[in-house]
Amino acid sequence: MKTKKIFLLTAALSVQLSFAQFAKVVDQEGYVNIRENADAKSTIIGKINSDEIVYVFESDPSNKNWANVSNGYIHNSRLKYIESYPKVPPTVRDANKAIFKSGNIKVNITSGKFNFKENEKDFTSTLHGDYYKEQQVWGLDGTIPKTHYLSISAQIGDKTIQIPSKDIENLFQVSNKSTTCYYDRENDTLYISMLNSEGAGTYVALFTIEKGEYKGRTLEIPF
Repeated sequence: MKTKKIFLLTAALSVQLSFAQFAKVVDQEGYVNIRENADAKSTIIGKINSDEIVYVFESDPSNKNWANVSNGYIHNSRLKYIESYPKVPPTVRDANKAIFKSGNIKVNITSGKFNFKENEKDFTSTLHGDYYKEQQVWGLDGTIPKTHYLSISAQIGDKTIQIPSKDIENLFQVSNKSTTCYYDRENDTLYISMLNSEGAGTYVALFTIEKGEYKGRTLEIPF
């Protein structure tokens, strides 16, 4: 019975994730309104600036023009979905390494086994969640971390950009095979998108590199 429940949960998450994805806000006014409901007349409950990244959850099929974000709804016409940009294809993608290459763009990702015994002292638990080196952990649902990132870097032309270790050290249960890279040539922006862990521990991550500079990461639980 437990196996059946896990299978059903995994299947449900797969369906949800097939409709969920990262997007960039694009609006000539410099921001977009967040509405309480999927309706242009609904109450405005917030704003998001142009070029910011949002995560779009599965939306009601009857409201296809509206994107369901973490705290409300945004009209789809104000979004540019990351997966709509050209992909940087993988040349290697296995349990310990992922390499993506296209023209003068190359992304290198290395991961490996995590030694929990040696690092256990850096984990803490509070009423608000579990932390590793004072950062919220991602990918764990009451389980011991088995894998983690060792390095993520990108080379664009003759410039190499290294993702800071602090931005990858709390990401666990790595799945390099579920990693994809996209490149927005017009704005010289590289996106590295990850889907890691499984079941209730599933999370998504997006790293953004713009004009050769690392801009940050976006993390979300996709359900």
